[in-house]
Order: sequence, then C-alpha cells, then structure tokens
Amino acid sequence: MFSATTQIRVRYGETDQMGYLYYGNYALYYEVGRAEAIRQIGFTYRQLEEMGVMMPVAELNSRYFRPALYDDLITVKTILKELSEGSKIQFHTELYNEKGELLNKGVTTLVFYDPKEKKTINMPEELYKRLVPHFSEDI
Repeated sequence: MFSATTQIRVRYGETDQMGYLYYGNYALYYEVGRAEAIRQIGFTYRQLEEMGVMMPVAELNSRYFRPALYDDLITVKTILKELSEGSKIQFHTELYNEKGELLNKGVTTLVFYDPKEKKTINMPEELYKRLVPHFSEDI
C-alpha cells in the first residue's frame, strides 16, 4: 500500500454561503492529493503528459461526514491500496481537519489513455517502477 499526505487551506472562494467547502470542490482536493502523491515518488502528471499519456477520471465516489470550513487547514491523505498492472488506477482519498476528524472519503478511478490512438493503455512502465517498491511486501 502507498499513501501520501498534503495540506490545503480552505479558501473563501471555495466555500458556500454557510462558510462550508462547496461539495463540488472536494474533487479538486482529491486531484491535488493525487498530483502531490505522484510527485512524492519522484514523478509528475506533466511527465505523463509529455509521454503522451493522459489520465481521465472514469468514476468518482464521495462520502461527506462533517463540513470543511473556511480557513481550515485540511490534510488530504491519498492512498493506493493496490498496484494495478492494467489500464485503471484507483485512488482512495481521506480529508481531515486540524483536529484529526475525518471529514470526507472518496474513491477516484482513472484510466491511462493514449489520446493519439484514442484508447486505454496500461500504466506506463516508469510510473509502475516508482510505485512497485511501496507494494513489495504485498506482492
């Protein structure tokens, strides 16, 4: 299993009239978590795109437990529970407030996609090589 954390402060423009993080913005926080998790293993989304690989979202599920509020410092925990060898990758995300209270859980499924060929492809070997050490005990 691989996990990474990053933090995001809830900005005023991301909230609704009650001062709660607007529900549609949770997906943006998931995306920040994914990008930073990949960065923490020494890889970036930009490198994937330069390799001709895109990662569109195929499915998104989200559960809300308590609100994130304006100016809260949110910890975004991004987890890969399994290492996919196919065309899909599934990121589990948990958001916590400064008190350590669980605010939200989400699961985002993305596919590796070749836009020129207009078809899904397997995870690029370079990304796989960087992830596999985190799963060596699981394999």
